[in-house]
Amino acid sequence: MAIYAIGDVHGCFRTLTGLLRQLDLDQSEDCLWLVGDLVNRGPASLAVLRWAQRLEAKLGERFVVVLGNHDLHLLAVHRGWSEVRRKDTFDEFLQAPDRDELAEWLARRPLIHRDGDFVLVHAGLLPGWTTADACAWGRRVEKGLQQRERAQQLLRRAGKGGDVDDPLWRALGALTRMRTLTAASEFCEFAGPPEQAPVGCVPWFERRDRRSREQTLVVGHWAALGLRIEPGMIALDSGCAWGGPLTAIRLSDRTVFEEKNRDL
Repeated sequence: MAIYAIGDVHGCFRTLTGLLRQLDLDQSEDCLWLVGDLVNRGPASLAVLRWAQRLEAKLGERFVVVLGNHDLHLLAVHRGWSEVRRKDTFDEFLQAPDRDELAEWLARRPLIHRDGDFVLVHAGLLPGWTTADACAWGRRVEKGLQQRERAQQLLRRAGKGGDVDDPLWRALGALTRMRTLTAASEFCEFAGPPEQAPVGCVPWFERRDRRSREQTLVVGHWAALGLRIEPGMIALDSGCAWGGPLTAIRLSDRTVFEEKNRDL
């Protein structure tokens, strides 16, 4: 059994299809993981969600998708809790006859998944968290997202300017939005290359006090970071949302697969 992980798809369905052709994926045995942000920016979020729902029906628990910040934004827009933004590409999804079914499927995805020494999460883990802590916080936030009033609070805050005094929002922000942190572990609103981070803002994975170093975190979210493979972390967002390639990795031997963008 092999585990393949794919970076942020962002509605780039043609690129995803090309990448899948490269993988020697045995649908009767192998696992396929996606780091979140299946939707938005690219032209075919609807096709990606339909593909994912169908594949889960075939692979069952061997197909894992964790939620990213763009997935959460789509859920907020679908439920009428957030406005469509200028760069959003949700129109086809919002007009689809199966949009409610697909949104319900997406809403049931986890925020974090652990399998042995590998942890799949969209953005990252707070330095003070062990992986056990992170999984516990993930389950708490997932429970909150299943409660209408609490979900409305969390999803409305899922963008910039969330309530830092709300521990569930802070956990959600870490798992789905975090890139750099201050010395006090507050989020910095910075999305550029890590070497250009403002003074006092350090990439979360470079914090010396990070307690999750014994596991390998498989993440996406940070397009300007790009593909990065190092002890304790595999970052897979190679910028498909901005015309870059889509990247996959076979976790057992770190073999990398890349597909040139066919959508943007």
